[in-house]
Amino acid sequence: MVYVELRRIARARMANERPGHTLQPTALVHEAYLRLVGDAEIEWVDRRHFYAAAARSMRRILIDRARRVARQKHGGDLQRDVFADDLASEQPRADELLALDEALAGLEARDSTMAEIVKMRFFAGLTIAETAKVLDVSSRTVNRQWLVARAWLADRIGQSEAGTAEVS
Repeated sequence: MVYVELRRIARARMANERPGHTLQPTALVHEAYLRLVGDAEIEWVDRRHFYAAAARSMRRILIDRARRVARQKHGGDLQRDVFADDLASEQPRADELLALDEALAGLEARDSTMAEIVKMRFFAGLTIAETAKVLDVSSRTVNRQWLVARAWLADRIGQSEAGTAEVS
């Protein structure tokens, strides 16, 4: 049951990846599943517990991958040029993802609920309605906090880099 839900989340998260991206949804879900479950049976307290753990696991996998890609032995800051029909749907580059992770850590210290919303929306691929259901709050509350969190993160990322990474 956990594996099926992780596959749904991974497909949603990876649906907009740029062409030529090397991390496939199946690989992401397998690694997340192994990190979440491993050899032990975990009893999830509730949906919030599961989605928080899944989002945290996928976030760590993507951040670890971004760090690996950014290392000099893996090409450092060289970027692969890929021509795509819809460049707007492209996911952030490794350096943008690392900047987001750093800003998200700051948001967590400031407001853990907003940080949890960002993780569920950005890393687990949940909609506003799904996030509201998991957190047991209204969709309006999630939407309002999502907008504030996005603005706060964009401001932080803009302060820490010359360019800004878009947080969708």
